[in-house]
Amino acid sequence: MKTSEKIIQLLKTQGPQTAKVLATELSLTTMGVRQHMQVLEDEGDVSFEDIKASRGRPTRVWSLTAKSNSHFTDRHEELSVQLIDSVINVFGDSGLDKLISHREETSLAMYQERLSVEKTLLGKLNALVELRTAEGYMASVEQEDDFYWLLENHCPICAAASRCLNFCRSELKQFQTLLQEDASVSREEHIIEGARRCAYKVQPIKK
Repeated sequence: MKTSEKIIQLLKTQGPQTAKVLATELSLTTMGVRQHMQVLEDEGDVSFEDIKASRGRPTRVWSLTAKSNSHFTDRHEELSVQLIDSVINVFGDSGLDKLISHREETSLAMYQERLSVEKTLLGKLNALVELRTAEGYMASVEQEDDFYWLLENHCPICAAASRCLNFCRSELKQFQTLLQEDASVSREEHIIEGARRCAYKVQPIKK
């Protein structure tokens, strides 16, 4: 993978970063990273913000632009939106609800089969991360205090979800159903609402 692609991956999964932090992550010099950032900025993939420090020079923090989404799976966004509009036009809103329900049932069955062999909540979360990452969601799991974060750094169906929020409600419901015996699940960050990622708080149920 090219250095510029590694930088884009890091910014996508870890959020805005300084050149110094990126240099440490990539085992490069800060000057070398800055040269790559200049190229990425010229291409429109990144932008920066100079954050005023209490002392000394401002800190330059780099982040991805909307244009950078072209580097990630998009599931043929234009076609997805056209198909949604066609379903609504031909079958009405109820037809779209049936389509989403069918998608949910199919995915849920596949997820349940995979998670059924896992005995612990963390094992189930790791299995879910594996499945979601294979679908293009760039998923990961992190532990914080007495709960977990299920994180999705990319939404490969973003265009479809923006057109019909039921797709997102469907996915939250899936996670809640899959983990209902072990934890409660709530969405705390949402890409569709402008967040950098989708973040689900997974609170274990005390037994």
